Amino acid sequence: MDNLMLPLSTLQWVERSRIKPNDYNPNKVSKQNLGLLKQSILTNGWTLPIVVRPDFTIIDGFHRWTVAGEEPLFSMLGGKVPIVIVSHKDRAGNMYGTITHNRARGTHLLEPMKAIVKELLNDGKSVEEIGKQLGMKPEEVFRLSDFSKEDFLQMMINSNQGYSKAEFITKI
Repeated sequence: MDNLMLPLSTLQWVERSRIKPNDYNPNKVSKQNLGLLKQSILTNGWTLPIVVRPDFTIIDGFHRWTVAGEEPLFSMLGGKVPIVIVSHKDRAGNMYGTITHNRARGTHLLEPMKAIVKELLNDGKSVEEIGKQLGMKPEEVFRLSDFSKEDFLQMMINSNQGYSKAEFITKI
């Protein structure tokens, strides 16, 4: 079998407890982004397997493995995670695999993100929904929307998200 196809031929669901993190991953993710990763799995399903060495040490997918241990994912997945096995000849190959997987994912550019947020708003998606699905606070949605502050506030009010009107309260 061609070496390029070999990892996917090893795809299997295994007990999460069999998998262990490596001791060198330089990639850190904020708590907010871990929440977004969990939301992504809940919304899209599990789309990327965890890449492991033959001894089940993670090469790529530590954060997917992490959120798979949290509820409701742990119960929904029956305590299992999908893996593919990659065998490198040495530790350096494992490290190269970890770093290239992380770096190859890229970053989001400002202008395309602005266009996406604006399209979602124009399609009637609420600020709350966009924030939940994309892991953004309302302020970030506003910054990317190119709407005026007044128009954005009106959208927030019209979206019926349960915000109450401000009241002026005085002591008697």
